[in-house]
Amino acid sequence: MQKLILLASLLTMISCSSNSQHKTDKKTTMSDTTQTVKHTEEEWKKILTPEQYYVLREKGTDAPFTGKYYLNKEKGMYHCAACGNELFSSDMKFDSSCGWPSFDKEIAGGKIKKQTDYSHGMVRTEIMCAKCGSHLGHLFDDGPTATGLRYCVNSTSVDFKKK
Repeated sequence: MQKLILLASLLTMISCSSNSQHKTDKKTTMSDTTQTVKHTEEEWKKILTPEQYYVLREKGTDAPFTGKYYLNKEKGMYHCAACGNELFSSDMKFDSSCGWPSFDKEIAGGKIKKQTDYSHGMVRTEIMCAKCGSHLGHLFDDGPTATGLRYCVNSTSVDFKKK
């Protein structure tokens, strides 16, 4: 039993150490064809508004039916609010009546990364900006379009650039 406790403690220390190194690494590096952006959390706090920091870095969410892009019908592009990475076009947007902007697909080229999210007693797929790792929202397989997908995105996590 003592060996198991020691092993668990060692793994925790290694995990914390690697997380600490990641948070203090502020350089920009090349990864495949996507240039990644890395800042410390203190740098992100200076770059983002408190609301953006909460959603993008702390994985928060907008209140439903309140986001500035929920009902947006203008033509243009949606970009990551933290780093400017192009994520969705207005042609991909649809009205899902769920309370958040919804898209049925993402821009090609690995602009979004996905990971399983076990928070709040649910199993969901979290979507994040592949360039800076910021939280965007969640992906569901209940979309009404041909893709069957619904990228449920926080308005706070994106900026819209009109055509």
